[in-house]
Parts: sequence; C-alpha cells; structure tokens
Amino acid sequence: MKDFIYEYIHHGYFFAQTANYLEDMTSLEFAELGASEVKPIYRGLSFKADKESLYRILYQTRLASRIIAPLKSFDCHSDKYLYTQTGNIDWSEIFSNEDSFAINANVSDSKIKHSIYAAQVMKDAIVDQFRKKTGERPNYDQKDPDLRLSLHIHKNHASIGLDLSLTSLHKRGYRLRGVMAPLQETLGAAIIRFSKWDGETPLVDPFCGSGTLLSEGLMHYCRIPAGYLRKKWGLRYLPDYDAKIFDKVVSTAKAGIRPLPEGLISGSDISSDAVFVCRDNLACLPGGEKIKIEIMDFKKHSPIENSTIVTNLPYGVRLGDNAQAKQLYNQLGDYLKNKCKGTTAYIMVGDKNLTKELRLRATRTRRFKNGDLETQLAKLSMY
Repeated sequence: MKDFIYEYIHHGYFFAQTANYLEDMTSLEFAELGASEVKPIYRGLSFKADKESLYRILYQTRLASRIIAPLKSFDCHSDKYLYTQTGNIDWSEIFSNEDSFAINANVSDSKIKHSIYAAQVMKDAIVDQFRKKTGERPNYDQKDPDLRLSLHIHKNHASIGLDLSLTSLHKRGYRLRGVMAPLQETLGAAIIRFSKWDGETPLVDPFCGSGTLLSEGLMHYCRIPAGYLRKKWGLRYLPDYDAKIFDKVVSTAKAGIRPLPEGLISGSDISSDAVFVCRDNLACLPGGEKIKIEIMDFKKHSPIENSTIVTNLPYGVRLGDNAQAKQLYNQLGDYLKNKCKGTTAYIMVGDKNLTKELRLRATRTRRFKNGDLETQLAKLSMY
C-alpha cells in the first residue's frame, strides 16, 4: 500500500458531475476558474487543475453538482474483485475510526447489477480493513457523514473517488424553506448565465416562488461565491490537502463581494406564502434585504420596461390543469407585449408545447433539465 499513488495525483485529473445540458456552460465556467483540459465525459466533465484552481472551482462553481478526486480505477467483473481492490487502498491515510463515511454508488451495464449492493461490498472492504488494523470500525452514515466516497461502475470498469463537495453543490445554504416545484439552484445559475445579465438593467421575477432566480442573480451580480454559506467540505480529507491554500482562496473570493444597488433586483408572486419564504431565503445572503419582494398578481404589476425578466413559470405539471396553464401563458404573453417595452424576458417552461401559448416569437430557446423534468428556456425580446 505504501507504493500506491492516488489516481488524481498520478494523472492530475478530477471529475465534475453536472446536470444534463449544462456540460458546455460548466466547461466554460471551469476554464474561467482556472481548469485546463476540460472534457465532457459520461455523466459530467474531466478536468485538470492545480491545488489553488481546484479549491477555487470547488468554492465558486455555480453549475457543477459534485467534484470528485479519483483515487483508483480498475476493470471490475465481480464483487470479490471489487472487495479486493477496495481493500488495496490504505483508508487510514484518508480518514480514521472517528470519522463517519458514506458511499454514493452508480452501476450500469456491468456484471455487478445493483448500486446498493456494490456500495455494500465496498463498505465491507473498508470496515474490515479498519477492524483488522485497529480492532474498531468507523460508522457508516448515509445521511450526515464526515466524508463521502463515490463508486462508479460502467461497463465493468470501476472508479473509486473522494467527493470533495461532501453534499451536492446545488445546496447553497440559502434555501431555508421551499415551495412547490422549486427550481434547482444550479439551474437558476445557468439561466442567469445564459441571459448574460450584468446589472446594466434591472432584474425582475414576477413569479419568484422561493426566490431561487433572484438569489442566483444576487450572488452573480455581487460576486458572492456559491460556497459562501457552506460549512462542511469533503476536500479536507484529501491526503495532500493544503488548508492555507484553501483559506487563501476563500478570503480572496470573499474580498471580491460588492454591494447591491437599491432597486436593481426585485420580484413578486401572487402567493403570500411564497413571498414570505422568498424574503427569508434572500435574507441569508449579503444584500438580500435590499431586494423588494411584493405580493402581487403579475397582471396588476406596473410596466416593466428596459429591464431583464427571468422567471420559472407555473406549468401544467405544477398547476394540475393544462387549460389553466394555457390561460396563464396567454395572459403573460399579452402583458409582455403591452407593458414591457425594451425588456428581454427569459421564461422557463416545463412543457415546451406551452411556449407557443405565450403567442410571442422566441428569439432563442434552450433545453435544460430541472431534476428529472425536461424544461425549455425561451428568450423573448420586446421592442
């Protein structure tokens, strides 16, 4: 085991998980944050980064959901070989009996058929190694572990890694409460990025819900790092982790935060519950208290001119009535046409067939995925 070299050290590559249809945007973001050789691969991206760039990506990425440091990969045609190869890693170099751990496993097109079983085999190998060495074993805690390992087996090739994010990076920490069918934070960030909104025009969300788009807009403009509220990281379990470099990355990013001008971002929703939730969530972030959120039916909203609208519309799945959804889309299309001169709107639609119910020509559309739901973002320019 002493001669074993962790794969991320030997090859210099890391792995990022990202949602379907976000690979291109995430590749560009990673390059901006200092990654090199960014390549789309199955279920995400591979990339190279030195320590400082890796830590910066982990702390600031708005689009990736997890960052994995590969420890070992090997051909794997049986559970016995998985057990043996897992046991060939000296786990005491990574964590101790005092640390709890969990395993995220994904298995496809392989002789080992079930992800839960594969995770069990890997867990047994780790626990048995600790018990043999020390007479004790670490706790396995899938809900709130100190560190999280990943196991990926595809076409009988296994890869074991350390999850540097610990919990999914879409969990920013500002969502104290949610509403029905919330927009995932990484998707909200992707919409803001796609819009190219830079603060030159006001940003408005007339269907703000729990405030994901407004929160991501705030974080984007004020340069608040995506990991600003995160308390725990799996990163510290890397054998070559450097706390000084990570602290430098964090302090540099925090020093770049800038204030939010009054009136630049605002939102509304017809639901009073949603508005109260939105206000509470925004209050978690620097400048969030400056964002005006009103209880209002969008049809009674004053004209939104020379602005940028971003919104995640209620749609058939959420409304439970397709006829009601069509009526809402018709009314919004009329509002945009008559009261939004000089405004560009980015409308997230759960069912692409509903886009036509806006009765406006989209100048651009893009597919996204919100959880398991296929969605479409429509760009509408009001002249």
